[in-house]
Amino acid sequence: MVSVYNDLSSVTDKAEAPLKSNDRINGDSERSLTLAEKPSKTDTDFDDLLSYVGDFGTYQVYIFLLMAPFTVFYVFVYFTQIFITLIPNDYWCNVPELRHLEPSDRLRLAVPLIDGQMSKCTMYMVNYTEVLNNNITEADPTWPTQSCKFGYEFDHSEIPYTTIATELGWVCENDYLPTIAQSVFFMGAITGGLLFGWMADHFGRVPALIGTNVIGGIAGIFTAYTNTFWTFALCRYFAGFAFDNCYTIMYILALEYVGSKWRTFVANMCTAIYFAAGALLMPWIALWISNWRTLSIVLSAPLMVAVFTPWIVPESIRWLISQNRMTKAKRIIRHIERVNKRHIDPKVFQNFIESCRRRNETNKNQKYHLLDLFRTPNLRKAILLLIVIYMSVSLIYDGYIRSITSIGLDIFIAFTLASGTEFPASSVITLLLDRLGRRWFLFGTMIACSICSLALSYSIKGNVALSVTLMIAGRFLINIAYNIGQQVATEFLPTVIRAQGVTLVHNLGYVANMLSPLVNYLHVIDPSLPFWVLVVVGVIGGTSILFLPETTGRELPQSLEDGEAFGRNHNFLDNPCTPIPQYDKEITNKNYTSRRFSDYVIVLHSTDIKTELSGKIYGLAASKQKQGQK
Repeated sequence: MVSVYNDLSSVTDKAEAPLKSNDRINGDSERSLTLAEKPSKTDTDFDDLLSYVGDFGTYQVYIFLLMAPFTVFYVFVYFTQIFITLIPNDYWCNVPELRHLEPSDRLRLAVPLIDGQMSKCTMYMVNYTEVLNNNITEADPTWPTQSCKFGYEFDHSEIPYTTIATELGWVCENDYLPTIAQSVFFMGAITGGLLFGWMADHFGRVPALIGTNVIGGIAGIFTAYTNTFWTFALCRYFAGFAFDNCYTIMYILALEYVGSKWRTFVANMCTAIYFAAGALLMPWIALWISNWRTLSIVLSAPLMVAVFTPWIVPESIRWLISQNRMTKAKRIIRHIERVNKRHIDPKVFQNFIESCRRRNETNKNQKYHLLDLFRTPNLRKAILLLIVIYMSVSLIYDGYIRSITSIGLDIFIAFTLASGTEFPASSVITLLLDRLGRRWFLFGTMIACSICSLALSYSIKGNVALSVTLMIAGRFLINIAYNIGQQVATEFLPTVIRAQGVTLVHNLGYVANMLSPLVNYLHVIDPSLPFWVLVVVGVIGGTSILFLPETTGRELPQSLEDGEAFGRNHNFLDNPCTPIPQYDKEITNKNYTSRRFSDYVIVLHSTDIKTELSGKIYGLAASKQKQGQK
């Protein structure tokens, strides 16, 4: 799909160098459209400068590499609690008088059988000293039973170390405590998202990046010294401050330094490489350390290196400009010039400085609030649908991670196999997202994931091999959907309100994460119930994206007016693969000319448009412009 505008516009989110006669839009040789000319614009923004200093040069590679530690920190923060609260499938009541016996002998004497299965939460209520003195080696089924009085014994052949859950006996009547602790962790993520989102807007990206990592690191270290549920939950609440934030702030900062055509690559390959590597190593680090307290310290202490961030990570130039801190912004731009061995035309640079000053002067008294997203119908629909989509992908993604413990395979092997889907999923997105578009790609992966969840609801009760296969397939599909969901959440919201809107969407995603452990806890009632929930959520979330317009290859909205007009008359079947001819009369509010020509906006969906046609289009537009001026 190719859009040709009389009033072509520049936006902060997607600026490109002027197209020449042989340039191709979207890089698709089968759907190329050559432009005779491109109207000049009066203002120069940072994206324009990237075409001079390099949109993915040595400096941007350096920023991309800096994402590695913060992405790995995110893995540690996210998955630590899973491995320090693991509970083996087999456990039974502890009977101190029988500790000297072999486990099989203890089980025969102390544990009742219920429907042929060993009871996990009851023991015989007898005098075991007298039983031993009478040389009784087999329990009498008629003996009275009681709940476990002296704690529990666990079969550590599957999980060869003690966790806080096994140490404090979070099973039987207390089996809900790990679920509550995990939900408390996500409550901390909501608080941290609000706090550090506000901090990033008012004090800069780097201070927020330091704060979220340091608090998460300290809370993680303190977790190792907890001995009660409430102290553990308190530490995990503050550890949750770092969830997502320890990585997302650096993720956004990195995207602000690369050109538009590299953003899909950077956004997904950091997950493909860094997140995947951390997730693959995570279970084997836990197995190698085999001590939950030491594991908590080892996985939390690295976050403290974030205190060195000011010396290695540059502040966001866009944030500096918005705060009118032009001296530091110019210093960083000049540094990028030197590192990339490029040069900015002095006139262009001077125009950039003056444009920033004019923009800051215009906007210094203009305030935007989150409620602005709900004042007009199109924006309101977009934000509500984005919330539904992101909550859906978050719940399913976290649900698949937690369900890995219930399929009957060794948890460390199962976790590794599931994590192995991260790299191929992100690679597929990098290759296909701009070709297939957001809407139908996300819809297809969500529906396919729902089919996997439906099949799992039947296989989970016995067929381990099939369950593992379906779990890996479902995880691969939801990885794709989750990454697309993250990206679309930033593409529909206007620039002036995007930060607050994305924060709202992400925080409600944390609410879904908070509900995920509760959904997984339904397996206590029936092992298939969690997957039925995932089926329903997947269908709702996948269908919701179809009610939003396609954003592939399109300029993103900057003002609230742009956001309200964005995709207002989109076609439900629209997608880049089988484009449908249409006229798109969205109002744009850009700075190319003093008057708008939205009536002459033409969206062309053809595979054989020639250079001559594009020249005629612009000639017609110029003619109509002159007539209008007369």
